[in-house]
Amino acid sequence: MKNMMDLETTSLRWRWWAASLLPRLAGPIFDKEMRVSSRRRRNYVLRFLYIGLFTFLASVVWLDSLVRSTSSVYQASRMAAAGQTIVTAILWFQFLTAPAIAAVMLSTSISDEIYKRTLGVLMTTPIGSFQIVIGKLMSRLLQIVLLLAISLPLLAVVRVFGGVPWSFLLCGLCVTLTTVIFVGSLSLFFSIFTRQAYAAIIETVLAMGFLFGGIPVLLAFLTDKVVSPPTLMRWLSYFNPFVVMGAAMEALYMARPAVVAWPLHCAVMLGLSALLLLLATILVRRAALRQAGGIVDANRGTNPPSTIRRVQGPPVLWKERRAPLFGRRKLRRVAEIVSGVVILGLLLLTYGLCYRANLLRDTETHVMYGVVFFSVGVLFTVILPATCITTEKESQTWPLLLTTTVSNWEILWSKFAGAARRCLPAWVLLFAHTLVFMGPGTIHPIAVVHLALLVAWVVFFLTSTGLYFSTRLRHTTTAVIANVGLAAGLWAVFPLFLAIFLGVMTKTSTGVIETYMDLNPFVHAGVIVNAAAHRGGLGTYDWLQRGMGSLSDATCWMALTFAVYVSVGLVFLTRAAARLRNNPF
Repeated sequence: MKNMMDLETTSLRWRWWAASLLPRLAGPIFDKEMRVSSRRRRNYVLRFLYIGLFTFLASVVWLDSLVRSTSSVYQASRMAAAGQTIVTAILWFQFLTAPAIAAVMLSTSISDEIYKRTLGVLMTTPIGSFQIVIGKLMSRLLQIVLLLAISLPLLAVVRVFGGVPWSFLLCGLCVTLTTVIFVGSLSLFFSIFTRQAYAAIIETVLAMGFLFGGIPVLLAFLTDKVVSPPTLMRWLSYFNPFVVMGAAMEALYMARPAVVAWPLHCAVMLGLSALLLLLATILVRRAALRQAGGIVDANRGTNPPSTIRRVQGPPVLWKERRAPLFGRRKLRRVAEIVSGVVILGLLLLTYGLCYRANLLRDTETHVMYGVVFFSVGVLFTVILPATCITTEKESQTWPLLLTTTVSNWEILWSKFAGAARRCLPAWVLLFAHTLVFMGPGTIHPIAVVHLALLVAWVVFFLTSTGLYFSTRLRHTTTAVIANVGLAAGLWAVFPLFLAIFLGVMTKTSTGVIETYMDLNPFVHAGVIVNAAAHRGGLGTYDWLQRGMGSLSDATCWMALTFAVYVSVGLVFLTRAAARLRNNPF
């Protein structure tokens, strides 16, 4: 009896130690962040939207996987295939959405403390920089872990159908979790250097694109005919989660062992995350000691202007024209120049590799470059306008601006012009590529006109919606999530669900999905470049709808799309002007 009581006491002690490990590791910061997050309405809205999308996706995939047959035996034999389809759809949904949420949620984790000048106060307490970093990271990631945990009961039930081993589920969840930790650590690291949430988000997305997209492409070109594809895939699987997920899916459907070792990948990703957190701890300590010592913090600049700058023209527009993209610090400007030189060098390297492989005359190559450059422009355009007004609300300068004699429409149009001006440099790559290859005749000159029309309505629409959300919401992070969610819902999520839903309900092509997809800006970019880069002159415009292949018909459809999105953008601008003075704090 005594031995049983001793074993129970020891077990309780171990349970208490395991349960209190995270709070003791993260310190009071974790407890404070958890108390604050439980009172934020946006976290509950995020869970509601995530559960809604998750439920809709699972339902549609389930309906699509059902076998409409009178034979119950045949239906039962196909349940394993249906289970595989549902599980893979859920895992891909989590794998794509969870890191994106982590990048946004961690974008202001450290910059808020620096800008509000509370970081130096924290250093006067027994709380160390390590507990600050870990507390911020774990408190935000716990919200994402709760979202991932929503799928566990459904995955366990679907696995009963057969066809999905536990090792595959474990692989998908572990790879997703380690990717979330790495992306969250990366976003937290960038938040140390910038006060603006959008800057940290953009830097995180670009860094992920370079690590998970740029490096594999460069390695594929550089090691062509030297390293076999299986060996290259094994190398990439050490740090690229997309390769691991793709290999796991292929092994599931081909019923063979996976060619990559996902536990080793997870260990590498955790090691990289630990390295980022170690660097963040050092930098946070330096920034906190600077604040505690009375030195101006890293996000506010150190050199006051030597001369008074006279305001010329509309004051709000003058201020927006002088606003930098990422910050005013000299060190940050140097880092931006170095990053730009590195990106330009890598871009020229890709052109050189394509030239060596004789790919610069292929239409598919220019379509790839066009879509990638267009995506970069959309990324900046969907984020920057949503920060115009919320940043002033957070810095408490917005009520002061509203007390001036500047009218609502003057403020709004000045913000609109400033946001559009800051977005335009992101489109330089697209037009530079088009103009360069227009010289030798590879790309038809009409592409410049069509791309200008496309970029014009994309910038107008996304800037209008960003300003609306910036007036509607209080925090920059929430406004950015809303604008990104609107763009992703219109141009990615809704078309996918519409295609699956119509395919399930009608089993025939009704033309609705084709018409809607031809309104998609990414489809426009691909169709324009595909027609303009056609060998032998201007080719046909391959829309999903048939009968618009000529130049005149394609131009009319682009003009109609321009009118539709500009009209909707004007509605958002009108609503933003009506709400401009509501909830100024």
